[in-house]
Amino acid sequence: MPGRKGMRDAFLNELLALAEVQPNVVLVVGDLGFGVVEPFADRFPERFFNAGVAEQNMMSLCAGLASEGCHVFAYSIANFPTFRCAEQIRNDVDYHNLPVTIVSVGGGVAYGNLGYSHHALQDYALMRVLPNMLIAAPGDPWETRACLRYLIDNPGPSYLRLGKSGEASVHSHVPEVSPGQWLKVQGQPESTSAIVTTGATLAIAQAWLARGEYPEHNLYSLPLWGMRQKQYQAAQVEQFQRVVTAEDHIADAGFGSWFREALHDGRSSCEVSSRALSAEVFGKVGAQSTLNALGGL
Repeated sequence: MPGRKGMRDAFLNELLALAEVQPNVVLVVGDLGFGVVEPFADRFPERFFNAGVAEQNMMSLCAGLASEGCHVFAYSIANFPTFRCAEQIRNDVDYHNLPVTIVSVGGGVAYGNLGYSHHALQDYALMRVLPNMLIAAPGDPWETRACLRYLIDNPGPSYLRLGKSGEASVHSHVPEVSPGQWLKVQGQPESTSAIVTTGATLAIAQAWLARGEYPEHNLYSLPLWGMRQKQYQAAQVEQFQRVVTAEDHIADAGFGSWFREALHDGRSSCEVSSRALSAEVFGKVGAQSTLNALGGL
């Protein structure tokens, strides 16, 4: 069942199922993921490639495969397939609008004990400025499956940001997801306040509500978003007087910034505030829960 082992296992299980009916699905890894990716490699050896510890080459390889009709999933720990190969993502993948899904495992400070080199604190900032890139940041294992199904049905440049392991299920089934559209998790129709999360902060926000930190707030997840989805935010915010965004990314240039930019014309009277990680986490080493608390989540 999704949720027993978290997003990473939900991703691999769903990818296996989709690859059975989609012969163009290819998985490329950067010499990691072992203990997770073997079922795919064993079932589809001709569609599995280990590019080695060479992420820039890996991304260009993925672009080449995609240009020949493959939908390529480039799998690595969060920081390695993003900033290390930003130029290849920009020029080879996004510019040519190719179906490459960059699978980033360990969003935020999920790899907190491995230090700053393994933290994903600025990845939204990078990915959201690429015009063709769709960010897929599921909040739980069920949303992971939903995002993957959407990406397979709508191939293009995408960034799938996953937790490392053990994330709990917030949903009880695979929800319907659509780019830029809020997914209601809990709340009342008459509420005028909302929390809108992206990624693994969904469970954190749910805990805030359980503790009474945000009384009378509805809870929404926004797992699919990017530059082109800003246009859908103004209409959804109309019914609310207050919205709080939540993300496990630094506040600068992250999801909250994106959301406020979407309302930049000033016509909305909604009060928008953000919960994100502060600069206090930079350079710190510790468990994910410890660093989230230190950073303000």
